[in-house]
Amino acid sequence: MPFNLMANFRFFSKPRTLSEPSRHARRAFQSTGAPTLSGFVLILTLLFLFFPLLVVIFYSFNAGKSMSFTGFSLRWYHDLIFKSRPLWIALWNSFVIALVSAAVSTVIGTLAAVGINWYKFYGKTFIKVISFLPMVLPEVIIGISTVIFFARLRIPLGMFTIAAAHITFCLPFVYLMVRARIDEFDFSIVEAARDLGATERQAMLKVVLPAIFPGVISGFMMAVTMSLEDFVITFFVKGPGSTTLPLYIYQMIRTGVSPVVNALSCVLIAATVLIAFSLRKFLKAFAAAK
Repeated sequence: MPFNLMANFRFFSKPRTLSEPSRHARRAFQSTGAPTLSGFVLILTLLFLFFPLLVVIFYSFNAGKSMSFTGFSLRWYHDLIFKSRPLWIALWNSFVIALVSAAVSTVIGTLAAVGINWYKFYGKTFIKVISFLPMVLPEVIIGISTVIFFARLRIPLGMFTIAAAHITFCLPFVYLMVRARIDEFDFSIVEAARDLGATERQAMLKVVLPAIFPGVISGFMMAVTMSLEDFVITFFVKGPGSTTLPLYIYQMIRTGVSPVVNALSCVLIAATVLIAFSLRKFLKAFAAAK
């Protein structure tokens, strides 16, 4: 079905219909008007999660380096843009590694999720169990075992080894997200497509993949996030000229927190919020177009 702009506008603007239990619960909550324990816990949780971010954003506009606010200034944003070339190189390395590792782990994880749910083969249960190991093992163990593996094969440490290590621990997250989407998929649609003459490849590309596409995108974004913020595994498998952003920030704060880090954090927070809302609207529009 072609993408209809007006249809998607109506999709976003129409009010959401609630079920009868939801409407009853909302009326009961509005009738009391008194604060509840769940609301109090919710407020505390939101403060615990977002108050540190607000502090970082606030001090990124501080004119001085101390924790006392001495005046509003864009000095640290100026230093971030024009006087922090090594930081931008580290950020570029992080983005390249994150995109490469996320793309590879998304392809492998998607194929693995489809294959494990679609086919029957020997060792299927064992593969399901062992796929959780990178998620439950401590990152120190993964980092040490990975660097020993690379040393045994005499592979020089650098960007390639970091990307390979990130693929290893990002793969289970992609696999689980795509598998959760496939569990809700009705494979009788695939059988109907095969009865109508579609090949196995056509059924995969035109039936299965569009249906699980939101799960694939979610797995990709999760892999990008996991790769960008990883420090422990990257610390073990890094090489000369392959410093990522977490490693560079760690080197910066060893002698004290630089306000440039606050400015960079504010920029990354704004970019993350923008990407999250854009992706949310894109997935809604994609679902409406179907």
